[in-house]
Amino acid sequence: MAQDTSNTMTRLQTLQTTMKWYHVEFKAEILLDTYSTMLCDQSIILAMNSSFVDPLLQFESQLRIIELSFKKAFSLPTLNTVKSMGKNPEDIRDLQSLYENIFNIYEDTLIILVSKDFYKIQILKEMVTWMSKNQQCLQERVMMVITRVLIFASRRVRKYPSIDAPCLGLLAAELSLLCAHEDPLITQQAITGMNYVLNIAMYQKSNHVKRKSSMENGRETNNPKEITSDFELLCKTTQGDRNKIAQSVGQTLLPHLLSDFVWTLLKKIFSSNKESALEAAFLLNLTLEYHAQKITTVSKIVDDIYEQLSGNFSHPMNIVLLRVISLLTRAFPKKVIFQLMEFPVPADNALLLMWQAASAYSSVAPQVLKTILTILKGKPVEMEETLIERRRFSLDATNMMPVAASQALCTFLSVKSYKKVVAKLFPEFLMALMLQLFYCSQLLKDTAQNRSIYVRDGLKVLLNSSGLKEVDDALEQKNFWDQFSQVMDHQYGIHLIAKTLSECNFPQFPETLHYVYKVAVEGPRRSEDSIVTIIFFAELLNNFFKESLPKEFLVLFRNWINDPNPSVSKMSLQKIASMAPVFSELENVCNLLLPVLDAFLSKECTVVIRAMLTLRNILSKLDKAIYSSVCTRIASSYGPLLDHVNSDIQCMAIRHFGQLLLDMMQYKRMLNHVIVGSLVPLILFLESNETRIVNACRYTLTICFSQLKWSISHLLKEENYCFESVVLSICNNILSSYESYITDLISGTLGFLWSSRTFLKKGATILVGYLGKSGAHLLLREEVDVMIEVVERVARDEDPVIKLLAEKTRKIFKEIAYRIASSTIKQTFRRWGMMFHTKKLKLIYDLANIKSLEESIPEDFTEIKVKDNLENLAEEKPEYLFQEKRVSFASQ
Repeated sequence: MAQDTSNTMTRLQTLQTTMKWYHVEFKAEILLDTYSTMLCDQSIILAMNSSFVDPLLQFESQLRIIELSFKKAFSLPTLNTVKSMGKNPEDIRDLQSLYENIFNIYEDTLIILVSKDFYKIQILKEMVTWMSKNQQCLQERVMMVITRVLIFASRRVRKYPSIDAPCLGLLAAELSLLCAHEDPLITQQAITGMNYVLNIAMYQKSNHVKRKSSMENGRETNNPKEITSDFELLCKTTQGDRNKIAQSVGQTLLPHLLSDFVWTLLKKIFSSNKESALEAAFLLNLTLEYHAQKITTVSKIVDDIYEQLSGNFSHPMNIVLLRVISLLTRAFPKKVIFQLMEFPVPADNALLLMWQAASAYSSVAPQVLKTILTILKGKPVEMEETLIERRRFSLDATNMMPVAASQALCTFLSVKSYKKVVAKLFPEFLMALMLQLFYCSQLLKDTAQNRSIYVRDGLKVLLNSSGLKEVDDALEQKNFWDQFSQVMDHQYGIHLIAKTLSECNFPQFPETLHYVYKVAVEGPRRSEDSIVTIIFFAELLNNFFKESLPKEFLVLFRNWINDPNPSVSKMSLQKIASMAPVFSELENVCNLLLPVLDAFLSKECTVVIRAMLTLRNILSKLDKAIYSSVCTRIASSYGPLLDHVNSDIQCMAIRHFGQLLLDMMQYKRMLNHVIVGSLVPLILFLESNETRIVNACRYTLTICFSQLKWSISHLLKEENYCFESVVLSICNNILSSYESYITDLISGTLGFLWSSRTFLKKGATILVGYLGKSGAHLLLREEVDVMIEVVERVARDEDPVIKLLAEKTRKIFKEIAYRIASSTIKQTFRRWGMMFHTKKLKLIYDLANIKSLEESIPEDFTEIKVKDNLENLAEEKPEYLFQEKRVSFASQ
């Protein structure tokens, strides 16, 4: 650098000594001033080049100085004007030399900068911009400097092909526009410069493709003929021909550079220079026609076009922008469509025009429709974080792309070529639009009225494009389309569509059923998808399979019943109930009943209720022989529900249990053990505070007594009813007929002693006392100890009636414990004796008297009274106080 500066100074000194300044000084003052400015600026620029300043700041500072030098140098008069200042040939020669040296210094500065940092070749692009802004500058001189710097750069890149020049695309765009300049000299320079840019790009591309053998030597050439020969072919292919320029640029530039080229032309379309704008439009169209597939900034271009169309809808150049959309869609259908769906809903006029432009090429119709289909399968409120940042035009953070896709579908299906393609995708589009119907009515409630209109229009266009105008008319007659203006029940809407399609016997039924089955087997992405699939699938089956159903479909319903989402499980159960006549005819219907019974254990109450209703629907249509084979399993499934915390479930379970026993009257022996095992909750809830539960218990117990042949049903009638009498009669019958169940019944009753409901505690205390009394000979000492411990805890209850009842029950078990001998042999003989001689029980608690005395019991009834009773009892049987063996109820 120092050597370059020294050579320049020497040149100045020589020039000064040879000129006769006294003769031309007053005429050449502007030249000298410019010359000295060039030298100063060069020194500053080159000094910066050697500093340790941040590269970006360094470049920006240098660029500012170079721009000032540009304005100073290229605003000089023309060479002919300068020559006219001289009085003689010697003056003219001196002035011309000074004039040329000004531009040589500027050119040398640029060459030095590029030689040190090839990145700074983008200064040439800035020079073209400065030149375009100032039409009075020496444009031909500017082009000469640019061309010479490019010649140097092309030579350098031969030696260092890995050098990066990120501005080549921008520079190529600027030069390509000048190739059509009205000045033939500028045009020629632009073409030459363009060729050198392409040459540099070819060497830069060598990092991505195999180099030619001539490049592998890595030598720098100074032979002008060799350089020229490299360009002869390029000159022939680019000489003033837009078509060939576009082809050469697309073939030579790397994708990111070509994207810059296209972006620059796109921005030039709206230039105030009409000739330049028109040229940019032609080149842009041709470049994308040949090489659109290489563009990497599709989203950026589409966004910019939308802004341009929205900002100036009537601009004559908008037709060029729409042509760009068409060409980009042909090259990148998926990317462009996704980008178009990110704009606001509903679509404005600008977006509608872009949709129409995107449908221009029928060759990409399948890809376009599949992309729209993918978007339609999405959930409007779901949105990835990456999309939130990009949706700058959205009204809110909600992903409305699926809604936009519904509206776009109407535009695309109006094109004939797209109608042919959509026929093959009919099932998928139908299911996707029905899914959007669900979302519009459920997830977008605040704006559902407007959003659902687009789904409605999409459905109408789909039906008409698929040859189903008859279905469209049928839905019209059912006032279906008008209901879209309101918030329609999505389940009803889907049901009505499926039913109408079935009624019209639509020809796409086989492929639609196949697709829906495939979706069901593979498993939808979301539970909402499952709900839509179940409704539509069940309705198709219900209309087309009146007598039998393929067993493959049975598996689907089983899986849906077991779905973790309660809504899916409930919907599947509801549809099974509606198809009960069909399902009841299946040979392996039992495989369906078992999952329904498993649904009884669901934590969701609505699922349990729906499962019970579905079961009754199927059983009412089921063959008795098959029914009898599963009746025991079904009856046992009702057991946990007979004391369910939800009164609706409990009441329904109690009644359904009774109906099951009625259904199986002729198979009553199979269910007797289940009946006896279920007596505890049925007995205890006779004292419930809810009338409907009491009535349900009386209804079912009457059936149970009939099944067991116990003549005690009259005790359940209102006029004869007494809880203790019912318990006493039941226990006497159990003792005579089902003695072996007493221990289990006691165990089941003990659990109710922990209940927070008073009537259950009272009833359980009485029932466990009678059961203990009747089965005393069957109990072990350890079991009795557990019962005593539990009852003693109940005796500490705040309710005085419960305390009295518990005290009597504790006394019963104390007596049992006393009578049990310590010897195992004695216990065995005692049990054998009771088997042959049973004694009926009598009233123990006398509830009528306890209720009458309840008000007379003092509020300070405490453990003192109980303690006194225990001490009195201990005087008769002192071993009670020294009984050390205790087995906790929990461990037992």
